[in-house]
Amino acid sequence: MFSTFPRWDVLPSATRPLQTLYWTHRWLGVLGCLLFAMWFLSGVVMTYVGFPALTDTERRAGLAPLVLADARVSASAAMDGLPGPPRRLSLDMLLGEPVWRIVDADGARHTVSARDGRDAGATGAARAERIARQFSGHPQARWVETLAHDEWTEPNALDPWRPLHRIAVGDDAGTELYVSALTGEVVRDTTRHERFWNWLGAVPHRLPFTPSRADPPWWHDAVRWIAGASIVSAVTGAAIGWWRARRRRHGQGGAAWRGVGTLLLLASAASGGWSMAVHRGFASAATPVAQAGPMPSRLPRPPDGAREVRVSWLSGRPLLQWHDAAGPVAVTGLDGTPVFVAQADILRAAVQERPGAAVASASLLMQPDAQWFGNPASHPVPVWRIVFADAESTWLYLDPASGQVLGRSDRVLRLNRWLFDGAHRLAFPWLVQHRPAWDMVVLVLSASGFAASVRGVVAGWRRARRAP
Repeated sequence: MFSTFPRWDVLPSATRPLQTLYWTHRWLGVLGCLLFAMWFLSGVVMTYVGFPALTDTERRAGLAPLVLADARVSASAAMDGLPGPPRRLSLDMLLGEPVWRIVDADGARHTVSARDGRDAGATGAARAERIARQFSGHPQARWVETLAHDEWTEPNALDPWRPLHRIAVGDDAGTELYVSALTGEVVRDTTRHERFWNWLGAVPHRLPFTPSRADPPWWHDAVRWIAGASIVSAVTGAAIGWWRARRRRHGQGGAAWRGVGTLLLLASAASGGWSMAVHRGFASAATPVAQAGPMPSRLPRPPDGAREVRVSWLSGRPLLQWHDAAGPVAVTGLDGTPVFVAQADILRAAVQERPGAAVASASLLMQPDAQWFGNPASHPVPVWRIVFADAESTWLYLDPASGQVLGRSDRVLRLNRWLFDGAHRLAFPWLVQHRPAWDMVVLVLSASGFAASVRGVVAGWRRARRAP
């Protein structure tokens, strides 16, 4: 990758552009290949140990069963003074008290007592300890600190809940919980196993160090510059390799191998940098303000074991989605009778999301498609896929049980998904759904990219030490 080359001051002027290419690649290559080697290794770790996150199933498992006997404050009264209809409205238990959880039109979070209507969200250290003890079932849970940011509470999607109380549960797994000081909700959990492997995986790979991620614009700019410099290093290396391959009659196999390695490095840097510039998957289903209809004045008796009820609206009709520790258990009306959502209801709900757009097709997917695949918790099936014949080629994915929009995509977002998930993660549905074939491909390519990176570091360092 790096070659001995005559000194700059004795070169004829015609060859100096080539020397500039070598010089750029040499000095960017040493640092760039170190980064590439780190990214390939940390990427493999991330493949098998995810970043700490509190799933909906884990969150509901920590909630107490619903007791609504003294839930006297209606949803309308709880939302009094808030701007417009809610983005999300639900009810669960907080330290033995039913509370309304509201995400308002501006995205702010509110916790309102369903018993007396007071703000029940403000949570100090002592209260956070009690919440964590009830949530975890460990009476020895203790408060450790209150913080705005740390490595485990990134990305910045947790901003509406900050500051956070970090609570050490005291179990054998070394679990720590993060309780919002604003709403009293448990919003993240980590274990000793997750923290150890993420110091080798997500932390070096995504650079989510506390000082940098506390300033999102600076962090995004830094990652873009690092990715850009890495791309320049890979491109200049490819140009040098191509020029040298043309001049040589022998050793072309080695040049071809290095070319494959360079393409891997370039694809990795380019797709990773791309993720910093654009949304790479589906737009959030909670982005538009819900088209709220009548608010429930009083809730019916919850199903056995229910721990949370979410209020939604289907064509202006209020629905109650009851969830137990494992997931949804029933969808009912305000009177508690089960609700059946027909295809016509799904189509009406979809058209309300895209008024004026014609529906090109509607399909009930029993298996993931080329776009709706991945974690079953975030991409459940069955799901309705509604394709619109609009300028953006919009696709909506709706829950067949409630008619709620689970995800939305358009032509640009689908392209972005392939450019990132495809090029960076090899998340092609025909490959991901056939493991361990996908694992073998990822590990072989990661090992090849790592070997190419290490070779570049060694060659670059040797050449740099000999430089005049």
